[in-house]
Amino acid sequence: MTTRDVPAQIGDLPPIGRPANSALLDAGITTLAQVATHSRRDLLALHGVGPKAIRILDAALAEQGLAFAG
Repeated sequence: MTTRDVPAQIGDLPPIGRPANSALLDAGITTLAQVATHSRRDLLALHGVGPKAIRILDAALAEQGLAFAG
């Protein structure tokens, strides 16, 4: 699957860009609740997830009363 085949938005995840979406999909992560089970470090280790995606996910998690693991 190329990043062109990845939807711009997945589940209840905020728009974080296709490379990051692709990385999360490959890791089986499609919801904010699933994101919350991972640490920032774990997600940053995924190819395609960078600091900007982490900031966007952090804000979305906070809005839902969630946070990264660890």
